[in-house]
This record gives sequence, structure tokens and C-alpha cells, in this order.
Amino acid sequence: MLDFFKNLDRRWIFLAMLVSVVIPLLVQKTFPEIPAKLVQNVFDAVEELPEGSKVLLAMDYDPASEGELGPMATAFVRHLCEKKLKIYFIALWPLGVQMTEDIINDEIKARYPDMVYGEDYVNLGYKSGAEGVIKVIVTDLKKLYTTDQYGTGINDIPLTKNIKSIQDMDFILNVSAGYPGTKEWVQYAVTPYPKLRMAGGCTGVQAPLLYPYIPNQLLGLLGAIKGAAEYEAALVLKYPKYKDPKYNEGLRRMAPQLWAHVLILLLIILGNIIYFAEKKREARR
Repeated sequence: MLDFFKNLDRRWIFLAMLVSVVIPLLVQKTFPEIPAKLVQNVFDAVEELPEGSKVLLAMDYDPASEGELGPMATAFVRHLCEKKLKIYFIALWPLGVQMTEDIINDEIKARYPDMVYGEDYVNLGYKSGAEGVIKVIVTDLKKLYTTDQYGTGINDIPLTKNIKSIQDMDFILNVSAGYPGTKEWVQYAVTPYPKLRMAGGCTGVQAPLLYPYIPNQLLGLLGAIKGAAEYEAALVLKYPKYKDPKYNEGLRRMAPQLWAHVLILLLIILGNIIYFAEKKREARR
């Protein structure tokens, strides 16, 4: 048996990994999630905003990070819509505009058809300049943004007509895959203007770099698909109509991740058993 596992063709391991990922996706099985404190803080901060509050949602990611960040961005938008908040989309990443368009089409237009563009939400689009954009719009939004994403004059849009800067926002949410992202929003918006309240979500590798900003500059943080799943769980508790797994991509993606991790742990244990058994056999010779 030892020799069998020792000489096992690696393609069987690849096949086992494929099965551990595909079957949970096909079965659509989800597992209960309990929101961690950092995630619950974000949810509670949004939940406490009065109806009509202005929220800036910065979509700073692209398709390469959609697997981790798409579900949390969707959950944010869903929550903002349920609370009837005013949403200001913005992007410091070129392809963040496409991510915004996808969510507007798939969520707002599909699930909240009563929401009116220009009155309930607006897409300001992308501007190049990374943190330089933040430095400008934190004091003068219209210095950079004269139109929205579709070319409509910013003074002709009810949501932006009376906005002077992002200091007029009641809350900032950022979905970040790296630079520029949450760190730059913290450094160039929230830190110099402490009255601004902010929370965000990011990729798993980025999260540890942002923990030092909690709780002073960041009220909370969603880390990778796990954070998205926990936020969806909090959303389901408050709004049971989203209980169906088809609404919760983060929760659905946690199942294959769980079984893949279980398989990896079993392989590590098996590898160590084989190693020590081999050492013991050699010692007997």
C-alpha cells in the first residue's frame, strides 16, 4: 500500500481536485456562514444609513479578480438598493467601468427596475491618475468630472448637480484588487478628512496590508470570497428573500473551496505518513 501511494500518478490527484470542485458547484450546496466582526461592522454601518443617504462606491478591480470581488460588489449594491440609498459609482481602474456596467445591468436594472438613473444611482466612470484623482475630487469633484460615463453633463444630473466634492458623501465603499484601491482611498481621502466614513472589500492577499487602518480609517473590511460569503449571510438574515443560493454567489463558491482545502489537507497528511513510513522502513534495513 505504501508503494502504491508513493508511486501514484499525479494525474489522479488532479482528477480528485477536479471532482472536489465540480461536484459542489453542480449540487449547489452551501454551508452556513457566520459574519466575522469586520464584516458585520461593514453591514451594520450600511444598515444604519438613513434612506436617501449618499454612498460613493469605488469599483477598483477588473475581470482577473472578479471571482473574489464580484460577489462582494454585488452584495454591496444589493444592500444599498434595499436601503434606498443614492449610489455614486466611480472607478480608478479602466476595466472597473465594465464591472460597474455588469452590476448595473444584472442587479439594479434586473432586480430594482423602479430605480431611476440620475435620481437613484449614477455612473461617473473612470478617470486616469490613480491617487491623483482622489486628491482632486476630495475637494472639487467637478474639476475632473464634467460628465458622467455616458456624456451627460454633471450639472444636468439630479444626483450630482449639487455635489461639490466627495466630502458630501455620507459613506464610501471600495472594492479593491490592488493599486489604486482601498489603501489610496484611506490615505488621500479618509485620513486628511476624518469626517468621511469608509469600509471596503479586497482580495485575500491585500487584506493584511489594510488591517492597520481598522477601526480608525476603515470601519470594517471584507476579505476575498470568504468575506463576500459572510456579507451575503448577513444580508440573508436581514432580507430573507435572498435566501435562495442562486442569489448568493459568494456562498456557492465557498463550497468547492472548502472541499478543495479538505482534499489538500488530506494529501498533506498522506504525504507525511508516506514520508515517515519510508524513513522507518529504511531504518529497519
